[in-house]
Amino acid sequence: MNLPSYAMNQTSFPQMYERWLAGPLFRPWAEMTVEEVGLGPRDRVLDIACGTGILARVARERIGDAGHVVGIDISPDMLAVARAVAPGIEWREGNASALPLKDGEQFDVVACQQGLQFFPDKPAAAAQMRRALAKDGRLAVATWRSDEEIPFFRELRRVAERRLGAISDQRYGFGDAARLETLLRDAGFNEVRSKVLSCTIRFEDGSSFLRLNTMALVGMSAAGKAMSDQERKDSVEAIVSDSASVQQSYTDGSALAFELRTNLAMAIG
Repeated sequence: MNLPSYAMNQTSFPQMYERWLAGPLFRPWAEMTVEEVGLGPRDRVLDIACGTGILARVARERIGDAGHVVGIDISPDMLAVARAVAPGIEWREGNASALPLKDGEQFDVVACQQGLQFFPDKPAAAAQMRRALAKDGRLAVATWRSDEEIPFFRELRRVAERRLGAISDQRYGFGDAARLETLLRDAGFNEVRSKVLSCTIRFEDGSSFLRLNTMALVGMSAAGKAMSDQERKDSVEAIVSDSASVQQSYTDGSALAFELRTNLAMAIG
């Protein structure tokens, strides 16, 4: 899950993201991705749209000190948290459509976990991934499936739409695996293939996750974009309250638990 720009720019959000989302939501997928891509002990790894760096950190755990890991993100606030959590990884600020690479710099593994769907120029970003990948290097790109396949998020969106009108949820806007594969082939990647991965996610603090998700829905809606900060906060509170029955139906003991599905596209440079 990612939030829109109004939330990402709030100073407190990167800490919230790291505390509430990085571990329970993003780490399981990062572990599956690095397992699928097959890291070697001396691999050079690039994590694009790294956020607070969970995939880069998992990669570093797998390859140890002999390898080299770089994380790139457009948000300096997210990178500040990444640097505080993992100072041994190289973190760079930059745009996915114009990666801040050194002259001739290439990587054995390039990964992008749940970032591609947010890039304004996807072909340019795919071309930059190709530029960053060494010959015969491995690419891994993950994009959530449509929320029509994810009942929990579909139900929460429909609750929010009662107050906000139709919401085009960008997080799930690149769920078509065929489109993802075509994008990568057009960028010059070889042996492009994809699979759908499914995982049950658990949040011990379901209320905090529900609030963050509601912030995302409000921020992505046309109505939310036209609101003042106070109106936006009031809308979040109202929708959180409206969503209580959905949260309850996905409560397992004291935890929130739901199935989530993603595309994982793999390719060779």
